[in-house]
Amino acid sequence: MADWDYIIVGAGSAGCVLANRLSQDPSCRVLLLEAGRKDDSFWIPIPVGFMKLISDKTYNWCFSTEPEDNVAGRSIAIPRGKTLGGSSSINGMIYVRGQPLDYDTWSQLGCRGWSYESVLPYFRRSENFAGPKDEVRGDAGPLHVHEVPDRHEILDAFIDAAVEAGYPRNPDYNSGDQEGVAYFQVTMRNGRRWSTARAFLDPARGRPNLKVETGAHTTRVLLEGRRAVGIEYLQGGRKKTARAAGEVILSAGAVQSPQILELSGIGRPELLQSFGVEVRHALMGVGENYRDHFAPRMNWRVKLPVTLNEQTRGLPFLRELVRYALQGKGILTLPAGIVAGFVKTRPELAGPDVQYHFAHASYASAAVRKLDSEPGMTIVICQLRPESRGSIHMKSADPLAAPAIRPNFLAEAVDRQCVVDGMKIARRIVEQPAMDRFRAFEMTPGPSVQTDEEWLHFARHNGQTVYHPIGTCKMGHDPMAVVDDRLRVHGVAGLRVIDASIMPTLVSGNTNAPTIMIAEKGADMIREDAKGRVAA
Repeated sequence: MADWDYIIVGAGSAGCVLANRLSQDPSCRVLLLEAGRKDDSFWIPIPVGFMKLISDKTYNWCFSTEPEDNVAGRSIAIPRGKTLGGSSSINGMIYVRGQPLDYDTWSQLGCRGWSYESVLPYFRRSENFAGPKDEVRGDAGPLHVHEVPDRHEILDAFIDAAVEAGYPRNPDYNSGDQEGVAYFQVTMRNGRRWSTARAFLDPARGRPNLKVETGAHTTRVLLEGRRAVGIEYLQGGRKKTARAAGEVILSAGAVQSPQILELSGIGRPELLQSFGVEVRHALMGVGENYRDHFAPRMNWRVKLPVTLNEQTRGLPFLRELVRYALQGKGILTLPAGIVAGFVKTRPELAGPDVQYHFAHASYASAAVRKLDSEPGMTIVICQLRPESRGSIHMKSADPLAAPAIRPNFLAEAVDRQCVVDGMKIARRIVEQPAMDRFRAFEMTPGPSVQTDEEWLHFARHNGQTVYHPIGTCKMGHDPMAVVDDRLRVHGVAGLRVIDASIMPTLVSGNTNAPTIMIAEKGADMIREDAKGRVAA
């Protein structure tokens, strides 16, 4: 006898949405399993707390890549949320939908129902946008979205410099026209982080048909023949099981959803057998097609003491603490990037292929993020649609062991050229007259870097990611697809994957908003299919 209609693995950006939407039907019994703990860190609701959480092993899985030659033999940090709300509880809170072209490409690849026109209603459903109301933006959803509230002279100057360099101001880069510069839109409310746990899970917690279990680490999907019937998980050192009458839904993210499939015997037979895992269903694409946004950082020293480097120390910081406590405003409300830039590296492109995150702050190490003692500013250069693909696979039959993450960054020539060109454009923007008052000198890579080979060398030795892993359980109908266009695992009944891992290609921007959209659409698909089964 099954205790649940739906079991959701992972209470992250997708899982919290699914838990809310599926439990709206009081006749459906929903179990939400989260391996991490409650979202009870002091730093989670404070926006600037992401700088603390980016390396906090209590609330962050703190994964890292395998060392690869493409990035000078380095291992690169891959943070992932380990708490209610998942990565939406530790991320930079930046809200970017991407370009219509992203979703129309999915549709052209054979993913029916995933064109921009088809997914737009789900973006609108989830959001409560504080900006101008129109047919593109939503204003009644649970996810609060607004522009970064604070303005600053150096940020305004960067926008002016981009305009001087030939790039337009864009009043709403989420309108369907992404190109240009603007302050980022963020998922906050009243100066506090608005994670999916706050937006979707908290309003549903009182429903008697929804149960949320934390500290519940899923070890495998229970299969009977080619049907998923439940989940095995560890909680408090004990092995437990839960059975589902309807469906099991993996929403553990692009790093862990493929790992759970492999631990369950679903994946590449030779890989599973090498770790002593019984092959239950051969599915060659599990863990493949991994993509992420590779992103070198450029830093400049600033002439005037007007950056976050000084404002986060001594008396200025005490004043900001008081301001935040009394008004919910000030530097403690700032996200990971403050000003956005979306530019084309070649005029013939249909849309921007590079995204900038600009902030009036600088730090020597992306891993530690300790701000410099002198004034500084930073641009993160992010290639939007990389062609290089890697993999994420189990490297042990131990479900508590981290998987092997191999991004294969910069493997494709088009990616290398795009990153180089994006850095050149960033330098050209900062050298515009609007920045003369603030710009002292370029610290990294420094003015001596001029040739493409020198730029690429810098990127290989210094680039990180902006933490957007996708694609490892990709949607489609080709031999490497893991789920169909209704997010059902090929060849296994009663099992879906609904998270960023299903993206066939990487969207043009930060991935939190698209992941929430995927969960909204996935919830509708589950309900529609359930009605179809009843009618049949």
